[in-house]
Amino acid sequence: MALSAPETALLARVQTLAAALRARGWRLATAESCTGGLVAAACTELAGSSDWFESGWVTYSNAAKTQCLAVPATLIERVGAVSEDVAQAMARGALAAAGVQLALAVTGIAGPGGGSAAKPVGTVWVALAWQPAPTSAVDSAAHCLQLQGDRTAIRAQTVAWGLDWLVHAAQHGHGRRP
Repeated sequence: MALSAPETALLARVQTLAAALRARGWRLATAESCTGGLVAAACTELAGSSDWFESGWVTYSNAAKTQCLAVPATLIERVGAVSEDVAQAMARGALAAAGVQLALAVTGIAGPGGGSAAKPVGTVWVALAWQPAPTSAVDSAAHCLQLQGDRTAIRAQTVAWGLDWLVHAAQHGHGRRP
């Protein structure tokens, strides 16, 4: 069965990511909420991904974010699950739990409900955490997306955007966006 154009584009991103991670000797972990594991699924769709993909968590509930990724419950209560601070805490938690060099986290509101005036449907925080070497400090960064479309479109856009950021990070050795 032939791949659709979006599937082909996604596979190309993952192939580029795989090559960049292998070149650095890095491994990847993911922590996902609104995407429900779609980033991890895209990564593991590629044969041989066990060479560079370590693990992924779907931490949909606040309790799961706390239990699996050590995101402080008080942080979630203070700023909300869909926030820069929680996204970075998720990425840092995945990095630490998996013992990898690069981790991506996603938390957002894919809809159709759940939005508010302050955080409308389509608000998604994507974060990376990285530690190039065991002796280097852990660093992290986050970016807020304001996406349009239905639930499927918002999730697909988030996956593509996250993979692009991962490619950049793996190619440059850090997650800071240009």
